[in-house]
Amino acid sequence: MTMANLTVEPPPAAAPEAAAPAPVPRRLRERDTVPSALRPTRAGRLLRGVLLTAASLVTVFPFYAMLVLSLKPGAAVSLPGSLLPWNLSGSSYSAVLDAQDVPRWLLNTLVYSLVSVVGVLVLASLAGYAFAKKRFRGREAMFWSFLSMVMVPYHVTMIPTFIMMAKIGGVDTYWGLIIPTLANAQAVFLMRQFIKDLPDEMFEAARLDGCSELRIFTSIVLPLLKPILATLGTFVFLWHWNDFLWPLIMGQSSDMRTLTVGIASLQQQQVPLSQVLAGSVIAFVPIFAAYMVGQQYFTEGVTGSAVKG
Repeated sequence: MTMANLTVEPPPAAAPEAAAPAPVPRRLRERDTVPSALRPTRAGRLLRGVLLTAASLVTVFPFYAMLVLSLKPGAAVSLPGSLLPWNLSGSSYSAVLDAQDVPRWLLNTLVYSLVSVVGVLVLASLAGYAFAKKRFRGREAMFWSFLSMVMVPYHVTMIPTFIMMAKIGGVDTYWGLIIPTLANAQAVFLMRQFIKDLPDEMFEAARLDGCSELRIFTSIVLPLLKPILATLGTFVFLWHWNDFLWPLIMGQSSDMRTLTVGIASLQQQQVPLSQVLAGSVIAFVPIFAAYMVGQQYFTEGVTGSAVKG
């Protein structure tokens, strides 16, 4: 055996070490992200906490007063009244719920709010898609003309709209109450801006695959609009639930009053203040429930709009 025939076997490769687990990022704190010169001092943090606490108390106080006074017996309530939570009773709520007209007012408000939410979302999303992605003559002029309705005060158009609805028999009816509120220029503008940012290539690919415009809208656009639909739906529900003036002039009879109009009418009937406040608390519960249900989408929608802006 010669030296040329000798081969040196390379040492076996070491087995790869198991990948170390990625370090868990620690939570960023203010001192990690804010330069030291801009960090608030201890006195500044204390002042900020005091101001936030005071602002929170001022915000919550009206609801606390309404809730406590609604739980007081009717004869014991007189403004300013005692706001201490003693001698509470649910008799005012029982009286309000047992009243003949309150369930009807609650039903009218639900119909008015929910149907308006569905109508506004459907019309605004369709119009926003057309103004954002469809090409037709006069599109921009039509859009900006429609958007100019925002500059017209609501009270200016209210009387002509009422006269028009009265001539076609819409007074004291559900459809007369709901239809004039469905054309919402702010909602169309919001939808148009959101859909406009979606890539055109996605729609072209869908058209090349043979999708119709209705299929593109229902299968592509609507799923992407969930956050903005939830945000807008929450706002529209709040607007219509708290709306007072339009239901007041359109609901001529007691059977067509909404809850806000009906509660206001209780004050003219010498109803105890505790029952009026109990009705206000009952009217508040669906609004709070709607916000809690749509809170996640509401936050995502606001955050997404802020990032895009």
